[in-house]
Amino acid sequence: MSKLNGQGLARAQIITAMVFFGTIGVFVKNIDLASSEIALYRAVIAAAVLLVVLLVTGRLKKLGLMKKQLPILFFSGVAMGFNWILLFEAYNYTSVALSTLCYYFAPTLVIIASAVLLKEKLTAKQLVCFIASSAGLVMIIGVSGGGSSDLIGILYGLGAACLYAMVVMCNKIAGKTDDISRTWIQFISAIIVLVPYVAATNGFHISTLDSKGMFYMLFVGVVHTGIMYCFYFASLARLRGQQAAILSYIDPLVAVILSVLWLGESISPVQLLGGALILIFALANEVKLKKDKKIVERLSE
Repeated sequence: MSKLNGQGLARAQIITAMVFFGTIGVFVKNIDLASSEIALYRAVIAAAVLLVVLLVTGRLKKLGLMKKQLPILFFSGVAMGFNWILLFEAYNYTSVALSTLCYYFAPTLVIIASAVLLKEKLTAKQLVCFIASSAGLVMIIGVSGGGSSDLIGILYGLGAACLYAMVVMCNKIAGKTDDISRTWIQFISAIIVLVPYVAATNGFHISTLDSKGMFYMLFVGVVHTGIMYCFYFASLARLRGQQAAILSYIDPLVAVILSVLWLGESISPVQLLGGALILIFALANEVKLKKDKKIVERLSE
C-alpha cells in the first residue's frame, strides 16, 4: 500500500511540475528584461532554492563525490544557461506554442547524438521516429505564417533544442549522480558564465522591473525552476522511465493550449500537425513496449 501511495505522490509531483513547466512562456513574456538577464536571474534564484534543499536534506556532502564529473557538469551548465536564453528569445519572435514544439525536437536530436558520440546502436524504431519527427519540424518551418520574425523564433527554438540535447548528452556521459546536487552544480556553472556575458552585452536592468515583473521573475526562479525541479527529480525516483516519459509530454500540451487560448497566439493546422508528429514520435522512441522486439523481428521477415 505504501508503495502505491508513493507512486501516487510521484505522479502528482511530475504532473504538477509539467503543468508549471508548460506555463513558463506566459511568465517570461511578462518580464521586461533581455533573455540573457532573465536566464541569469532564473539560475541565481533557483540555485539559492536548491542550496537550501541540499542543506536541509544533507546532500551537500555529496558534492565532494562528484569531482571527476565537474568538467562535464560545468559544460552542461553553460549549455543549460544558453539553452534558456535561446528559448526565451524564441518567445520574443514567435508564439509560445511554436517555440515549445520546436524545443521538443531535442529528444530526436539525442537519438542521433547518442548513435554518433556514444556509438549506441540505432534501431529501426529510432530511425522511423527520427524521420517522422524531422518531417514534423519541416512542416512547422515550412508554414511560417508570421514572416521572417516567426521563422527567426522557430530557429531560436530549434537552437534551444540543440543545446538541451547537449545537456542530456553531458548528463549521460557524467553517469549516475545525485540529481539535485548535479543540477545545483549546473546552475552555478550557468551563473559563472552568464554574469560576464550579461555584463558585456545588455547589462543589468533588474532595478527597472515593476512589482508585476519582479513577481514573475521570482516565480520563474523559485517555483518554475527551484521547486518544480525538486518535484520532477523526486518523482523520477519512484516512477518507471516509461511513466515519466508519458507524463513529461503534459508540458508542451499545456504550452500550446495556453499559447492559443490564453495569449491568443495563432498556429496553423499544418504547424499543429507537424508539432503533433514531433511529440508523438519523440514519445514513441522513449516508451519501451514488450512487443517492440517481436514487431521488429516480424518486419525483418
